[in-house]
Amino acid sequence: MTELNEFECGMLDAMLEAFGIPDSLTRGQLLELFDNDEASAFAMVQILLREELVAESGKHGSYELPAKLILKPKGEKFLKDGGFTRRYHMEREKPVEVSGTLARLQQQNMRLQNLKMANEGQINDLQKKVGQLQVLQYIWWALIIVALVAGYFIGHVHHIKK
Repeated sequence: MTELNEFECGMLDAMLEAFGIPDSLTRGQLLELFDNDEASAFAMVQILLREELVAESGKHGSYELPAKLILKPKGEKFLKDGGFTRRYHMEREKPVEVSGTLARLQQQNMRLQNLKMANEGQINDLQKKVGQLQVLQYIWWALIIVALVAGYFIGHVHHIKK
């Protein structure tokens, strides 16, 4: 898939959802979806055509919107499966492949560095907590030993007086 951002994926899904009962959109409906921005509409239509989710109908020039777009069954199934937005999120969750772009690798590197710093902070906090608990444990052991020794001496002194 071409590098689409989340907004573009949402727009493509909205286009697929806009197909009504006749499963078609006219040129006028497409322009209405894009606030009469023919260039944006054309770019999105080209993506849908390349993905083979829609078919063109009617005469038009090579850089114009078709008279009518017809939703293919593949397009309907694709939308039911989550559409472009789901694909976008799934690709974001996948580990970056070696052939990934430099920008994507840098992004992942930054994310991993931030994650590492957060984890190191948690580790330091947990180590401090463990240290405090160990000191507390030593204090309890010392109190137990003092109590045993005091009990022994009190018992010994009490035994001698009899």
